[in-house]
Formats: sequence, C-alpha cells, structure tokens
Amino acid sequence: MFTQIRKTVKFSVILAAITGSFLLTGCGSKSGGGDAGPEKMVIQNSGSDTMVNLAQAWAEKYVGVNEAVSIEVSGGGSGTGIAALINGTVDIANCSRQLKPEERERAKQNTGLEPKEYIVGYDALAVYVHQDNPLNEITIEQLANIYGEKGTLEKWSDLGLSHGACSSDEIIRVSRQSNSGTYHYFRETLLGNTSDFKLGSRDLHGSKDVVELIERTPCAIGYSGMGYKTDHVKFVKVAKNAGDDAFGPSLETALSGDYPIARPLYMYTLGEPTGDIKVYLDWVMSEAGQNIVKASGYVPAVMPEASAE
Repeated sequence: MFTQIRKTVKFSVILAAITGSFLLTGCGSKSGGGDAGPEKMVIQNSGSDTMVNLAQAWAEKYVGVNEAVSIEVSGGGSGTGIAALINGTVDIANCSRQLKPEERERAKQNTGLEPKEYIVGYDALAVYVHQDNPLNEITIEQLANIYGEKGTLEKWSDLGLSHGACSSDEIIRVSRQSNSGTYHYFRETLLGNTSDFKLGSRDLHGSKDVVELIERTPCAIGYSGMGYKTDHVKFVKVAKNAGDDAFGPSLETALSGDYPIARPLYMYTLGEPTGDIKVYLDWVMSEAGQNIVKASGYVPAVMPEASAE
C-alpha cells in the first residue's frame, strides 16, 4: 500500500533545492560563489527523526525546480529541532509533536519572533513486533500495562500468547529516547500526563533503529512511524478500548480517525516566513509536496488529487 522508507538516514546532509532569488530572513545564508559557481541560499532544516527521511525526500525532489537554493537536512529528534528554533539557529524545525507553550515563549524571548506552525502531514504511529510474533491486535490499555510504570504485563503469556520464537517469554520493550517527539506522543497517548514509562526499556535514538532492533529480536515490541516497516516485522492492530474493533495503521484509518495512535507532523519557523523559506513551505504543502508525503508512507495534510511524477 505504501512505498516503504529503506534509505539509511544520514545527518547533516546537504541537498540541493528550489526557488528563485528572494532575500532570506532567519538563518538562511549564502554559500559558494566565486570559482565554485553561483552563490546558493542555504535553508537550515532540522529536528524529528520520524520526519528526516521525508524531509530528505522533499529536498531531493525540490532540486529540479531551481538550483539557486540548497537545504541542509539533519535529524537528532524533535527536541533538537526545537532547541535550535529557540536559539534562532535553524530556519525550519521538524517536529513530531506540537511545541509546548513554554517553548513558544522561550523562542519569542530569545528571538523576538513568535513560532509559526505548519501541519505538513500525519503519521499513524505503528506498533511493531517481529514477524514470528503471534500477536495480531492489542488495546491502548494493554500497551499502557506493558510500557507504564504501574503496568503488570511482563510476559507474552500474560497476554494469553504462546510465543514459540521467544523462549524467555519476556516482553522486551523498545522505546525512543526522551528528546524524541515520538516518545512524548506515544507516552501521552498511553498514559496521559499523570504517569511515566517504567525503567528497563531499550531506548533508541532513531525511528529506523527501533524497527531494525525488532527485526533481530523475536521477543520485542516497539513503536515507530509506519513508513519504516520492513518485511521482517509486522504491524499490530490497535483498539481504543477492550471490545472495540482494532485497526492497523494506514492512510485510510488515520484520516477516518479509526486508528487511535495517529498524530500530526509539524514544521515550525520563527515568525511568518518570507523569501525562499516561504516558497519552500508553499511547495511542501502543494500537490507535488503532498504526493511525496503519501509516497513516503505517511498521510498527506492536503490530499493530492493525482500522483506526481
């Protein structure tokens, strides 16, 4: 159904991109010139690991429109992008969670500019298990009892499963590091703001890392963007409550609201963007940009009418 993201994520990748000769505000700067050729305007774009492959795909496509601009794409987590936005050292921050009020205020105090929010797509945050795991569906309450500090589900047999590929019967919890927007969103969906995850999970830096560990670990369960699926893991259907129908992550179930762990993907700028940054963001929200969202395994914020070439 979706084109799966299988590229190795490389941080601080400079990608040639689009637009005309507008004067940039914010961190955009000129590079090159002289014997190296015409100067290019550089847009700094960093943050969410969930979004870094998507951001790379946008920038790669954007190169054909105009070669007068380059985009420096880097990951590190939503917290990294937000910190850079607050410090005024990035043009666009990619975030898989919404800015907190105190983060908005710090950015305004430091830079004098109010962060501007763009919803650029949606991600049905998938629950993954090894391909040999017999688990096919789970409830939000059961996930909370696996991950939460007060949770009591420690073994696969606690879920009524006989998991022959996992000799220890232990549920190995795979999670993200605490600077990840994915971590914050998953924790709040399961536990609200009144509790925390239990200790002892395997906390990984990137979305791709989560899926790769589950591929190698039959006893594991974890969460990551649905665009990172491979043939060696499977999605677990999720139900809001016991007795409700369970749904897998997909474009259709995210748009319908049936899948209970779907979230917006954000881009933030400092103040109203102008020049090359505005043109780039307009392109991201255009049919061409939103087709890349869909092709990357995510849900477009604006449904494209047709597939882009």
